[in-house]
Amino acid sequence: MNRIIPLILAVALFMENMDSTVIATSLPAIAVDIHTSPIALKLALTAYLVSLAIFIPISGWMADRFGAKNVFRAAIAVFIVGSVACAFSNSLPAFVVSRFLQGIGGAMMTPVGRLVLVRATPKSELVAAMSWLTVPALVGPLVGPPVGGFITTYFTWHWIFLINVPIGLMGIWLATRFLPDTDATETPPLDFTGFVLTGLAASGVVFGLSVVSLPALPPMAGFMTVAVGLVSGALYLLHARRAANPLLALELFRNQVFRSSVLGGSLFRIGIGAVPFLLPLMFQIGFGLTPFQSGTITFVSAIGAIGMKFVTALIFRVAGFRRVLISGSLIAAGSITIYGLFTPETPYALMLAILLVGGFIRSMFFTGVNALSYAEVSAEDTSKATPITAVFQQLSIALGVALAGGILEVSTSIHGGPLTLTDFHTAFFIVAAVSAAASLTFMRLAPDAGNAVSGHGRLTTPKTLESVSPPGS
Repeated sequence: MNRIIPLILAVALFMENMDSTVIATSLPAIAVDIHTSPIALKLALTAYLVSLAIFIPISGWMADRFGAKNVFRAAIAVFIVGSVACAFSNSLPAFVVSRFLQGIGGAMMTPVGRLVLVRATPKSELVAAMSWLTVPALVGPLVGPPVGGFITTYFTWHWIFLINVPIGLMGIWLATRFLPDTDATETPPLDFTGFVLTGLAASGVVFGLSVVSLPALPPMAGFMTVAVGLVSGALYLLHARRAANPLLALELFRNQVFRSSVLGGSLFRIGIGAVPFLLPLMFQIGFGLTPFQSGTITFVSAIGAIGMKFVTALIFRVAGFRRVLISGSLIAAGSITIYGLFTPETPYALMLAILLVGGFIRSMFFTGVNALSYAEVSAEDTSKATPITAVFQQLSIALGVALAGGILEVSTSIHGGPLTLTDFHTAFFIVAAVSAAASLTFMRLAPDAGNAVSGHGRLTTPKTLESVSPPGS
């Protein structure tokens, strides 16, 4: 496997994943400079998520139409322009529009980057390659808040965005120099109706859940937007049955392996997506720690995620997808349950050890479930599978944050007081149960599911190897 390819993609995706969370701790400083309130400024966070939701579904069609390498480089360029626009924004509307522009670049970077990796990597080496690509998604949300706080404290908030310029330019150069050329292919006309419906569906759900969980508008506006999104999603299902070339190829869900990887992975992400929201709040509100102390503790999970990449391929080769994903989802859910037992009296060494193991297991799980998504997808359908998996990832993460926020809201309304440590414990127990439910999906997999990718029990006859190798292997 050419390791330079996943490393280049991982650097670009780390920039996108970290940037999506890095401004969280800088909102007060930005709000003062552009003469608005931190609550109103959360619309900029939502604008970024909405942009991702709208444009991710079109990423596969764009990659086929213009070439995956070209689209990936263009996505980085758009992200850079959006970053510069954010740095020079002097009003709330300008900042919101700039974040939306950044989101367009991010929407293309993540799924198209994964598509480049899948097309450039033999299936037998996909788990090892995915282990590198999984790290940015796990590390970015954890290091974003402390990095944002450090830059804002010792420099100015503008550098949160300006730092993306040299990183992005280096990413474009590395992609031009090392990524394999991908020619544009004959593509059917864009399913414009599908684009509108999927955009309304995904953005309606993401925007609505964001408003409900982090109120910047009346909660009723969030519920109404979610309803619009659900109706649009139902209309898309009807449209996809009649369209000759629907934007999202839902027929891929007929495959048990693909269906389990997407649905099981989504359930798991709902629980895991709540953790970066709940842990810092619990440490700060329940334990009385500073934001920097909280960020230092949660960063241990990122160390576990990075360390896992060195042994992930071996684990899946020895045990296979079914066993690892079932046990991984249960162990990770168990670690979330233990978070619900943390108190200010819990030894920090013990908390750090449990967070380290949690990051280790989550990294292994996400590497496996991402690789499994492509295990039984033909080379011709990889561009169809990529936007589907990306859309479900975004929706499940938004659902996780909304679920966590909703649990805390209900819990405080029951006892009629401010947030307490018990409220956080309750939230951790519930989201852990949701993540554990993912194991039920993977129990339906055949014992040999994805063996061509994991290498578990692989037959080594030339005919078998030829049948599982993608183009360019």
